[in-house]
Amino acid sequence: MSRHIQVTFDAHDPRALSTFWRDALGYVHPAPPGADLPKDADPLAAWDDFLAANGVPKERRNSASAIEDPEGHGPRLFFQQVPEDKVAKNRVHLDVRVAPRLQGQERMAALEAECDRLVALGAKRVRRQEPAPPLDAGHIVMTDPEGNEFCLD
Repeated sequence: MSRHIQVTFDAHDPRALSTFWRDALGYVHPAPPGADLPKDADPLAAWDDFLAANGVPKERRNSASAIEDPEGHGPRLFFQQVPEDKVAKNRVHLDVRVAPRLQGQERMAALEAECDRLVALGAKRVRRQEPAPPLDAGHIVMTDPEGNEFCLD
């Protein structure tokens, strides 16, 4: 039997980091428990209302956030607030697969276009690894707005 997974990020600002990854991956913020939101509703505003109605103090309302694949295929990403800074390289990182079937310069052009889009959202480019067939098709290493490494693959 297979299992579903959730990937958890430690974060200073869970809402902002979840919004970056939402936009990067095409995910969505889920509605609060029991809420049936109209298609054009803002789920983050609904969460603000839900937390306030349930007596969560204002200073605790950004302690966690989550995003989900709207098609239900990818893992849920959960963001939890922590006080400490990131101090070392991630031991696990995400590979964002934007060009899995492309090769050579066509692949690298697709990765560069996605890199530009993610930089505009707040990511930082770290380095480009040129293709080295047959073992490496090429990739771009990046960091999200809080410094977590990921690769465009």
